[in-house]
Amino acid sequence: MPETNPKGSEKLIKGITWGHSRGYTPLVAAAQRWNELHPDTTITWEKRSLQQFADYPIERLTRIYDLLIIDHPWVGTAAECKGVLPLDQYLTGEYLKDQTDNTVGASHRSYHYGGHQWALAIDAATPVASYRPDLLAAAGHRLPETWEEVLALAAKGRVAIPAIPIDLLMNFYMFCIAHGTEPFQNETTVIEPDTGKAALETMRDLYSTIDKKLFQANPIAMAEYMTTTDDYWYCPFAYGYSNYARTGYARHRLAYADLVTFKGAPLRSTLGGTGLSISANARHPLEALAFAQWLTSGPVQSTFYAEHGGQPGHRKAWTDQHLNNLTHNYFTNTLPAMDRGYLRPRYPGYLYFQDHAGDPIQEFLLNKRDAKSTLRTLDHLYQDSLTKHPLEV
Repeated sequence: MPETNPKGSEKLIKGITWGHSRGYTPLVAAAQRWNELHPDTTITWEKRSLQQFADYPIERLTRIYDLLIIDHPWVGTAAECKGVLPLDQYLTGEYLKDQTDNTVGASHRSYHYGGHQWALAIDAATPVASYRPDLLAAAGHRLPETWEEVLALAAKGRVAIPAIPIDLLMNFYMFCIAHGTEPFQNETTVIEPDTGKAALETMRDLYSTIDKKLFQANPIAMAEYMTTTDDYWYCPFAYGYSNYARTGYARHRLAYADLVTFKGAPLRSTLGGTGLSISANARHPLEALAFAQWLTSGPVQSTFYAEHGGQPGHRKAWTDQHLNNLTHNYFTNTLPAMDRGYLRPRYPGYLYFQDHAGDPIQEFLLNKRDAKSTLRTLDHLYQDSLTKHPLEV
Protein backbone atom coordinates (compact mmCIF):
# COMPACT_ATOMS: atom_id res chain seq x y z
CA MET A 1 0.00 0.00 0.00
CA PRO A 2 1.36 3.47 -0.84
CA GLU A 3 2.08 5.93 1.93
CA THR A 4 -0.42 8.66 2.78
CA ASN A 5 0.47 12.34 2.53
CA PRO A 6 2.23 13.97 5.48
CA LYS A 7 -0.01 15.12 8.30
CA GLY A 8 -1.55 18.52 7.73
CA SER A 9 -1.59 18.47 3.91
CA GLU A 10 -4.82 18.38 1.91
CA LYS A 11 -5.83 14.92 0.75
CA LEU A 12 -7.57 14.68 -2.64
CA ILE A 13 -9.36 11.42 -3.50
CA LYS A 14 -10.85 10.80 -6.96
CA GLY A 15 -13.69 8.36 -7.60
CA ILE A 16 -15.38 7.00 -10.74
CA THR A 17 -18.97 5.76 -10.88
CA TRP A 18 -21.83 5.43 -13.36
CA GLY A 19 -24.09 8.17 -14.57
CA HIS A 20 -27.51 7.69 -13.04
CA SER A 21 -29.11 9.20 -9.94
CA ARG A 22 -28.82 5.81 -8.24
CA GLY A 23 -25.09 5.53 -8.90
CA TYR A 24 -23.95 9.15 -8.71
CA THR A 25 -26.09 11.36 -6.47
CA PRO A 26 -25.62 9.47 -3.17
CA LEU A 27 -21.85 9.36 -3.70
CA VAL A 28 -21.63 13.11 -4.30
CA ALA A 29 -23.74 13.74 -1.20
CA ALA A 30 -21.58 11.36 0.83
CA ALA A 31 -18.40 13.06 -0.38
CA GLN A 32 -19.76 16.43 0.71
CA ARG A 33 -20.72 15.09 4.14
CA TRP A 34 -17.36 13.34 4.55
CA ASN A 35 -15.54 16.60 3.83
CA GLU A 36 -17.63 18.32 6.49
CA LEU A 37 -16.61 15.63 8.95
CA HIS A 38 -12.99 15.49 7.72
CA PRO A 39 -12.06 18.95 6.38
CA ASP A 40 -8.58 17.83 5.32
CA THR A 41 -10.01 15.28 2.85
CA THR A 42 -11.80 16.14 -0.40
CA ILE A 43 -13.48 13.42 -2.47
CA THR A 44 -14.63 14.08 -6.03
CA TRP A 45 -16.68 11.76 -8.23
CA GLU A 46 -16.75 11.50 -12.00
CA LYS A 47 -19.31 9.45 -13.90
CA ARG A 48 -19.58 7.42 -17.08
CA SER A 49 -22.52 5.96 -18.98
CA LEU A 50 -23.81 2.45 -18.35
CA GLN A 51 -22.25 1.35 -21.65
CA GLN A 52 -18.90 2.93 -20.77
CA PHE A 53 -19.25 1.32 -17.35
CA ALA A 54 -19.46 -2.07 -19.06
CA ASP A 55 -16.92 -1.49 -21.82
CA TYR A 56 -13.96 0.45 -20.45
CA PRO A 57 -11.23 -1.75 -18.91
CA ILE A 58 -11.34 -1.08 -15.20
CA GLU A 59 -7.70 -2.01 -14.80
CA ARG A 60 -6.91 1.20 -16.69
CA LEU A 61 -9.15 3.22 -14.40
CA THR A 62 -7.21 2.01 -11.37
CA ARG A 63 -4.27 4.09 -12.61
CA ILE A 64 -6.38 7.26 -12.59
CA TYR A 65 -8.89 6.90 -9.74
CA ASP A 66 -8.62 6.03 -6.06
CA LEU A 67 -12.20 4.81 -5.54
CA LEU A 68 -13.96 2.72 -8.19
CA ILE A 69 -17.53 1.49 -8.48
CA ILE A 70 -17.28 -1.91 -10.18
CA ASP A 71 -19.39 -4.83 -11.43
CA HIS A 72 -18.74 -8.12 -9.66
CA PRO A 73 -17.82 -10.06 -12.85
CA TRP A 74 -14.62 -8.02 -12.91
CA VAL A 75 -13.24 -9.50 -9.67
CA GLY A 76 -11.54 -12.41 -11.41
CA THR A 77 -9.55 -9.88 -13.38
CA ALA A 78 -8.90 -7.96 -10.16
CA ALA A 79 -7.41 -11.07 -8.61
CA GLU A 80 -5.14 -11.57 -11.62
CA CYS A 81 -4.09 -7.96 -12.14
CA LYS A 82 -3.99 -6.82 -8.50
CA GLY A 83 -5.39 -3.46 -9.56
CA VAL A 84 -7.47 -2.95 -6.41
CA LEU A 85 -6.78 -3.63 -2.75
CA PRO A 86 -7.78 -6.97 -1.17
CA LEU A 87 -9.99 -5.38 1.46
CA ASP A 88 -9.91 -8.37 3.80
CA GLN A 89 -6.30 -7.45 4.54
CA TYR A 90 -7.28 -3.96 5.75
CA LEU A 91 -10.76 -4.17 7.25
CA THR A 92 -11.55 -5.85 10.56
CA GLY A 93 -13.07 -9.30 10.79
CA GLU A 94 -15.96 -7.81 12.76
CA TYR A 95 -16.77 -5.37 9.97
CA LEU A 96 -16.58 -8.03 7.26
CA LYS A 97 -18.76 -10.38 9.31
CA ASP A 98 -21.42 -7.68 9.51
CA GLN A 99 -21.25 -7.32 5.72
CA THR A 100 -21.54 -11.09 5.30
CA ASP A 101 -24.42 -11.39 7.76
CA ASN A 102 -26.30 -8.51 6.13
CA THR A 103 -25.78 -9.30 2.47
CA VAL A 104 -28.67 -8.91 0.04
CA GLY A 105 -28.69 -12.24 -1.73
CA ALA A 106 -25.18 -13.03 -2.98
CA SER A 107 -24.19 -9.36 -3.24
CA HIS A 108 -21.37 -9.41 -0.68
CA ARG A 109 -20.09 -12.83 -1.78
CA SER A 110 -20.04 -11.70 -5.41
CA TYR A 111 -16.98 -9.53 -4.68
CA HIS A 112 -15.08 -12.34 -2.96
CA TYR A 113 -12.82 -14.26 -5.31
CA GLY A 114 -9.59 -16.18 -5.00
CA GLY A 115 -9.65 -15.93 -1.22
CA HIS A 116 -9.97 -12.13 -1.05
CA GLN A 117 -12.66 -9.45 -0.84
CA TRP A 118 -12.07 -7.04 -3.74
CA ALA A 119 -15.01 -4.68 -3.15
CA LEU A 120 -17.84 -3.92 -0.74
CA ALA A 121 -21.44 -4.27 -1.91
CA ILE A 122 -22.54 -0.66 -1.97
CA ASP A 123 -25.52 -1.29 -4.27
CA ALA A 124 -27.77 -4.32 -4.85
CA ALA A 125 -30.00 -5.14 -7.81
CA THR A 126 -31.45 -7.94 -9.89
CA PRO A 127 -34.14 -7.99 -12.59
CA VAL A 128 -37.59 -7.66 -11.05
CA ALA A 129 -41.06 -6.78 -12.31
CA SER A 130 -42.22 -3.17 -12.59
CA TYR A 131 -45.55 -1.68 -13.58
CA ARG A 132 -47.75 1.39 -13.74
CA PRO A 133 -50.36 0.80 -11.03
CA ASP A 134 -52.51 3.65 -12.35
CA LEU A 135 -52.73 2.19 -15.86
CA LEU A 136 -53.38 -1.37 -14.71
CA ALA A 137 -56.12 -0.14 -12.39
CA ALA A 138 -57.73 2.04 -15.09
CA ALA A 139 -57.82 -0.97 -17.44
CA GLY A 140 -59.19 -3.26 -14.74
CA HIS A 141 -56.20 -5.53 -15.27
CA ARG A 142 -54.53 -7.35 -12.42
CA LEU A 143 -50.80 -7.74 -12.00
CA PRO A 144 -49.52 -10.82 -13.87
CA GLU A 145 -48.49 -13.70 -11.64
CA THR A 146 -47.59 -16.39 -14.18
CA TRP A 147 -45.60 -16.57 -17.40
CA GLU A 148 -48.79 -17.27 -19.34
CA GLU A 149 -50.33 -14.07 -18.01
CA VAL A 150 -47.25 -12.12 -19.09
CA LEU A 151 -47.62 -13.45 -22.63
CA ALA A 152 -51.32 -12.57 -22.66
CA LEU A 153 -50.60 -8.97 -21.64
CA ALA A 154 -47.73 -8.75 -24.11
CA ALA A 155 -50.11 -9.78 -26.91
CA LYS A 156 -52.00 -6.55 -26.18
CA GLY A 157 -48.82 -4.53 -26.80
CA ARG A 158 -48.60 -3.28 -23.22
CA VAL A 159 -45.37 -4.96 -22.11
CA ALA A 160 -41.93 -3.34 -22.20
CA ILE A 161 -38.57 -5.08 -21.69
CA PRO A 162 -35.03 -3.74 -22.17
CA ALA A 163 -33.60 -5.78 -25.03
CA ILE A 164 -30.05 -4.59 -25.64
CA PRO A 165 -27.56 -7.48 -25.88
CA ILE A 166 -26.27 -7.43 -22.28
CA ASP A 167 -29.78 -7.61 -20.82
CA LEU A 168 -30.74 -10.37 -23.22
CA LEU A 169 -27.75 -12.40 -22.09
CA MET A 170 -28.67 -11.96 -18.42
CA ASN A 171 -32.21 -13.11 -19.20
CA PHE A 172 -30.91 -16.06 -21.22
CA TYR A 173 -29.22 -17.27 -18.04
CA MET A 174 -32.53 -16.82 -16.22
CA PHE A 175 -34.45 -18.94 -18.74
CA CYS A 176 -31.81 -21.66 -18.81
CA ILE A 177 -32.33 -21.95 -15.05
CA ALA A 178 -36.11 -21.86 -15.52
CA HIS A 179 -35.79 -24.84 -17.87
CA GLY A 180 -33.87 -26.78 -15.26
CA THR A 181 -30.13 -26.18 -15.70
CA GLU A 182 -27.73 -23.47 -14.58
CA PRO A 183 -25.33 -22.35 -17.32
CA PHE A 184 -21.53 -22.83 -17.21
CA GLN A 185 -21.51 -26.36 -15.81
CA ASN A 186 -18.39 -27.35 -17.79
CA GLU A 187 -15.64 -25.71 -19.84
CA THR A 188 -17.01 -26.75 -23.23
CA THR A 189 -20.59 -25.54 -23.49
CA VAL A 190 -22.46 -22.61 -21.97
CA ILE A 191 -25.56 -24.76 -21.62
CA GLU A 192 -26.56 -28.20 -22.84
CA PRO A 193 -28.30 -27.86 -26.24
CA ASP A 194 -31.85 -28.91 -25.36
CA THR A 195 -32.04 -26.49 -22.42
CA GLY A 196 -30.43 -23.70 -24.44
CA LYS A 197 -32.85 -24.17 -27.31
CA ALA A 198 -35.82 -24.18 -24.94
CA ALA A 199 -34.57 -21.00 -23.27
CA LEU A 200 -34.14 -19.19 -26.58
CA GLU A 201 -37.56 -20.25 -27.83
CA THR A 202 -39.21 -19.15 -24.58
CA MET A 203 -37.54 -15.76 -24.94
CA ARG A 204 -38.72 -15.45 -28.53
CA ASP A 205 -42.32 -16.11 -27.45
CA LEU A 206 -42.16 -12.85 -25.51
CA TYR A 207 -39.65 -10.69 -27.38
CA SER A 208 -41.47 -11.20 -30.69
CA THR A 209 -44.34 -9.15 -29.25
CA ILE A 210 -42.46 -6.06 -28.04
CA ASP A 211 -41.84 -2.73 -29.72
CA LYS A 212 -38.66 -3.01 -31.80
CA LYS A 213 -37.30 0.24 -30.34
CA LEU A 214 -36.83 -1.62 -27.06
CA PHE A 215 -34.00 -3.58 -28.69
CA GLN A 216 -32.06 -0.33 -28.26
CA ALA A 217 -33.20 0.27 -24.66
CA ASN A 218 -31.37 -0.47 -21.43
CA PRO A 219 -33.26 -0.69 -18.10
CA ILE A 220 -33.00 3.06 -17.51
CA ALA A 221 -34.39 3.90 -20.96
CA MET A 222 -37.21 1.41 -20.43
CA ALA A 223 -38.09 2.94 -17.05
CA GLU A 224 -38.14 6.37 -18.68
CA TYR A 225 -40.49 5.11 -21.41
CA MET A 226 -42.78 3.66 -18.76
CA THR A 227 -42.81 6.79 -16.61
CA THR A 228 -43.02 9.47 -19.32
CA THR A 229 -45.62 7.84 -21.60
CA ASP A 230 -48.72 5.70 -21.11
CA ASP A 231 -47.66 3.18 -23.77
CA TYR A 232 -46.55 0.40 -21.43
CA TRP A 233 -48.23 -1.04 -18.38
CA TYR A 234 -45.83 -3.72 -17.26
CA CYS A 235 -42.26 -4.97 -17.45
CA PRO A 236 -41.76 -8.61 -16.39
CA PHE A 237 -38.01 -8.32 -15.68
CA ALA A 238 -35.46 -5.53 -15.72
CA TYR A 239 -32.81 -4.46 -13.24
CA GLY A 240 -34.76 -2.61 -10.57
CA TYR A 241 -34.34 1.10 -9.79
CA SER A 242 -35.89 2.19 -6.52
CA ASN A 243 -35.65 5.82 -7.72
CA TYR A 244 -38.66 5.31 -10.00
CA ALA A 245 -40.69 3.97 -7.07
CA ARG A 246 -40.23 7.24 -5.14
CA THR A 247 -42.89 9.93 -5.30
CA GLY A 248 -41.75 12.89 -7.39
CA TYR A 249 -38.76 11.28 -9.11
CA ALA A 250 -40.51 10.74 -12.45
CA ARG A 251 -43.66 12.03 -14.10
CA HIS A 252 -45.45 8.81 -13.19
CA ARG A 253 -44.41 6.45 -10.43
CA LEU A 254 -43.49 2.82 -11.04
CA ALA A 255 -44.39 0.06 -8.61
CA TYR A 256 -42.22 -3.03 -8.26
CA ALA A 257 -42.94 -6.68 -7.58
CA ASP A 258 -41.36 -10.10 -7.53
CA LEU A 259 -40.94 -12.07 -10.76
CA VAL A 260 -43.74 -14.25 -12.08
CA THR A 261 -43.81 -18.02 -11.85
CA PHE A 262 -42.64 -20.21 -14.72
CA LYS A 263 -43.72 -23.86 -14.63
CA GLY A 264 -44.87 -23.29 -11.07
CA ALA A 265 -41.68 -21.73 -9.65
CA PRO A 266 -40.65 -18.05 -9.46
CA LEU A 267 -38.14 -17.00 -12.09
CA ARG A 268 -34.59 -16.63 -10.83
CA SER A 269 -32.93 -13.59 -12.39
CA THR A 270 -29.24 -12.69 -12.73
CA LEU A 271 -27.65 -10.71 -9.89
CA GLY A 272 -26.41 -7.19 -10.65
CA GLY A 273 -25.57 -4.29 -8.35
CA THR A 274 -22.20 -2.63 -7.83
CA GLY A 275 -19.26 -2.73 -5.44
CA LEU A 276 -16.97 -0.07 -4.02
CA SER A 277 -13.28 -0.90 -4.50
CA ILE A 278 -10.04 0.94 -3.75
CA SER A 279 -7.26 1.21 -6.29
CA ALA A 280 -3.95 -0.41 -5.40
CA ASN A 281 -2.48 2.89 -6.66
CA ALA A 282 -4.61 5.03 -4.32
CA ARG A 283 -2.78 8.15 -3.20
CA HIS A 284 -4.46 8.13 0.22
CA PRO A 285 -5.50 4.53 0.84
CA LEU A 286 -6.15 4.85 4.58
CA GLU A 287 -8.54 7.75 4.02
CA ALA A 288 -10.20 5.92 1.12
CA LEU A 289 -10.66 2.84 3.29
CA ALA A 290 -12.18 4.89 6.09
CA PHE A 291 -14.65 6.50 3.68
CA ALA A 292 -15.58 3.15 2.10
CA GLN A 293 -16.15 1.51 5.46
CA TRP A 294 -18.34 4.41 6.62
CA LEU A 295 -20.38 4.51 3.42
CA THR A 296 -21.11 0.76 3.29
CA SER A 297 -21.95 0.43 6.98
CA GLY A 298 -25.49 -0.47 7.98
CA PRO A 299 -26.33 2.85 9.70
CA VAL A 300 -25.24 4.97 6.69
CA GLN A 301 -26.64 2.63 4.04
CA SER A 302 -30.07 2.58 5.69
CA THR A 303 -30.26 6.36 6.16
CA PHE A 304 -28.04 8.88 4.38
CA TYR A 305 -27.09 6.73 1.37
CA ALA A 306 -30.59 5.51 0.55
CA GLU A 307 -32.24 8.85 1.30
CA HIS A 308 -30.04 10.46 -1.37
CA GLY A 309 -31.21 8.04 -4.06
CA GLY A 310 -28.95 5.06 -3.45
CA GLN A 311 -30.06 1.44 -3.65
CA PRO A 312 -28.14 -0.05 -0.73
CA GLY A 313 -26.13 -3.23 -0.59
CA HIS A 314 -26.75 -3.67 3.16
CA ARG A 315 -29.73 -5.79 4.16
CA LYS A 316 -30.80 -3.57 7.06
CA ALA A 317 -31.71 -0.91 4.52
CA TRP A 318 -33.94 -3.33 2.61
CA THR A 319 -35.93 -4.20 5.71
CA ASP A 320 -36.11 -0.64 7.07
CA GLN A 321 -39.69 0.60 7.35
CA HIS A 322 -38.80 4.26 6.68
CA LEU A 323 -37.06 3.39 3.40
CA ASN A 324 -39.94 1.15 2.36
CA ASN A 325 -42.37 3.98 3.04
CA LEU A 326 -40.16 6.26 0.95
CA THR A 327 -40.14 3.81 -1.98
CA HIS A 328 -43.68 2.40 -1.73
CA ASN A 329 -42.27 -0.94 -0.52
CA TYR A 330 -39.76 -1.34 -3.35
CA PHE A 331 -37.29 -3.08 -1.04
CA THR A 332 -39.58 -5.58 0.69
CA ASN A 333 -41.41 -6.36 -2.56
CA THR A 334 -38.24 -7.23 -4.47
CA LEU A 335 -36.11 -8.74 -1.69
CA PRO A 336 -37.26 -12.33 -2.44
CA ALA A 337 -35.98 -11.97 -6.02
CA MET A 338 -32.70 -10.53 -4.71
CA ASP A 339 -32.23 -13.51 -2.42
CA ARG A 340 -32.76 -15.93 -5.34
CA GLY A 341 -30.45 -14.06 -7.71
CA TYR A 342 -28.11 -16.13 -9.87
CA LEU A 343 -24.42 -15.30 -9.45
CA ARG A 344 -22.74 -15.18 -12.83
CA PRO A 345 -19.18 -16.35 -13.53
CA ARG A 346 -16.29 -14.12 -12.50
CA TYR A 347 -13.26 -15.92 -13.90
CA PRO A 348 -10.55 -13.88 -15.67
CA GLY A 349 -11.74 -13.64 -19.26
CA TYR A 350 -15.47 -13.87 -18.49
CA LEU A 351 -15.97 -10.23 -19.47
CA TYR A 352 -14.88 -11.09 -23.00
CA PHE A 353 -17.77 -13.55 -23.17
CA GLN A 354 -20.22 -11.12 -21.59
CA ASP A 355 -19.24 -8.30 -23.96
CA HIS A 356 -19.95 -10.41 -27.06
CA ALA A 357 -22.47 -13.12 -26.21
CA GLY A 358 -25.58 -10.95 -26.17
CA ASP A 359 -25.27 -10.08 -29.87
CA PRO A 360 -26.08 -13.55 -31.27
CA ILE A 361 -29.02 -13.81 -28.86
CA GLN A 362 -30.38 -10.50 -30.13
CA GLU A 363 -29.89 -11.69 -33.71
CA PHE A 364 -31.84 -14.84 -32.87
CA LEU A 365 -34.72 -12.85 -31.41
CA LEU A 366 -34.79 -10.60 -34.46
CA ASN A 367 -35.05 -13.75 -36.63
CA LYS A 368 -31.60 -13.40 -38.15
CA ARG A 369 -30.27 -16.64 -36.65
CA ASP A 370 -31.44 -20.15 -35.73
CA ALA A 371 -31.11 -21.61 -32.24
CA LYS A 372 -28.45 -24.16 -33.15
CA SER A 373 -26.04 -21.62 -34.65
CA THR A 374 -26.73 -19.21 -31.79
CA LEU A 375 -25.74 -21.79 -29.19
CA ARG A 376 -22.71 -22.81 -31.24
CA THR A 377 -21.53 -19.18 -31.34
CA LEU A 378 -22.03 -18.86 -27.58
CA ASP A 379 -19.92 -21.98 -27.01
CA HIS A 380 -17.12 -20.66 -29.22
CA LEU A 381 -17.12 -17.34 -27.36
CA TYR A 382 -17.08 -19.17 -24.05
CA GLN A 383 -14.14 -21.36 -25.03
CA ASP A 384 -12.26 -18.29 -26.28
CA SER A 385 -12.94 -16.46 -23.01
CA LEU A 386 -11.33 -19.24 -20.98
CA THR A 387 -7.99 -18.55 -22.64
CA LYS A 388 -8.18 -14.76 -22.56
CA HIS A 389 -5.67 -12.98 -20.35
CA PRO A 390 -7.46 -10.25 -18.34
CA LEU A 391 -5.52 -7.47 -20.02
CA GLU A 392 -6.67 -8.75 -23.43
CA VAL A 393 -10.35 -8.49 -22.52
